[in-house]
This record gives sequence, structure tokens and C-alpha cells, in this order.
Amino acid sequence: MQTVLIVVHLMIVLTMVGLVLLQRSEGGGLGMGGGGGFMTSRGTSNVLSRSTAILAAAFFATSIILSILAGMDRAPTSIVVPSAPSGPQAPTSLPQAPLGGPGGGVLDTLRQREQQAPAAPSGPQVPRSQ
Repeated sequence: MQTVLIVVHLMIVLTMVGLVLLQRSEGGGLGMGGGGGFMTSRGTSNVLSRSTAILAAAFFATSIILSILAGMDRAPTSIVVPSAPSGPQAPTSLPQAPLGGPGGGVLDTLRQREQQAPAAPSGPQVPRSQ
């Protein structure tokens, strides 16, 4: 059903684009053509504008129906209560130390160096106000 509705929706879109391109603009556009006869310029513009309005309404209707059909497949979820993962369970233990170090990465090494050496002030010192 959804595939048929998508095909109808796309046919409506293509037809509507064609009708919009055929309409006479200020510069003439693709709708230029001369002579009288069956379709005068006023009659043509009325037919094209009414057809465009009908196709626009059909476009909105099929868009709404497609969004409703897409929403029917979704299951409601809560952001408050965490759901159990549907895939394989995540490991509960902490990651082990990297292979190259005694038990820490680069950040742990920097923290150890920072704790061993007192921080020397850098730059000019300003006396504290009393």
C-alpha cells in the first residue's frame, strides 16, 4: 500500500512541476504561445492555476497519509526509562590498561608528572591584594 502511495505521490509531484513550468510568468516562460482558438490566454491560465491548486491539495494529502503510515510502524519509546539493549550485552568491566604502559595512558602519565613536581609559576607575578 505504501509503495503504491509513493508512486502516486511522485506522479503528482512530476505533474505539478510540469504545470508550474507551463504557466505564464511575467517574462512569458514556457507557456508562451500565440493565437486564439480553443484555449485563450485567460482560459489557459485559469485551467493551469486550478489544476495546480488541485494537484497541490493532492500532494499535501498524500504527504500526510505517507507520514501517518510511516509513524504506524514505530514503537513508542521513553527517554526516562532506559531500555535494555537489543543487541549483544555491553561489557560491564572497565577496560584494561593499554599494552604499552604500566597501567595508564598519556593523561595518567601527565597527571603523575604534575603531582610529582610542584607547579612553578610562569610569567610575571603580580602581588595579591590584601
